[in-house]
Amino acid sequence: MIFKETKLLGAFVIEPEKQEDQRGFMARTFCRREFEAHGLNPQVAQCNSSFNKYKGTLRGMHFQAAPFAQAKLVRCTAGSIYDVIIDLRPLSPTFKQYFAVELSAQNRKLFYIPEDFAHGFQTLEDNTEVFYQMSQFYSGEHARGVRWDDPAFDIEWPVAERTILERDRTYPDYLS
Repeated sequence: MIFKETKLLGAFVIEPEKQEDQRGFMARTFCRREFEAHGLNPQVAQCNSSFNKYKGTLRGMHFQAAPFAQAKLVRCTAGSIYDVIIDLRPLSPTFKQYFAVELSAQNRKLFYIPEDFAHGFQTLEDNTEVFYQMSQFYSGEHARGVRWDDPAFDIEWPVAERTILERDRTYPDYLS
């Protein structure tokens, strides 16, 4: 695997190294030892998938508060997404900055998101599926979010037409 650190400390875009032959290819998408060697949390407590019927579907920006903060490893298995994270660590030099990457079934990239980052995505195609590995179990009472269009983050989203849950649309302004 090829680990490429983003401008947000601790967040990585990971590219599988393909071993190709006449049958196709094989590629590792997770290795605890390689994650540990890069200082990443390799624990997997839960896996989820998200199917999204329509282009423009926006999910986010979600995170879980301590003690249920989650590191996530995200991969798009069908279609494509514009995947976005926000650094919510007050002592980080990149506090309140965002980073985005396109993940697709075609490019097979993975996105490692550390604890204390908000995460969300917008689908770039109909019938898009996303697979998540999380380091911590989901806890509804620790679930939090920031608004996808909060001026504190100024995220540029690629698709103007959006399908968004009321909850995600109405988070209050972020106050640091």
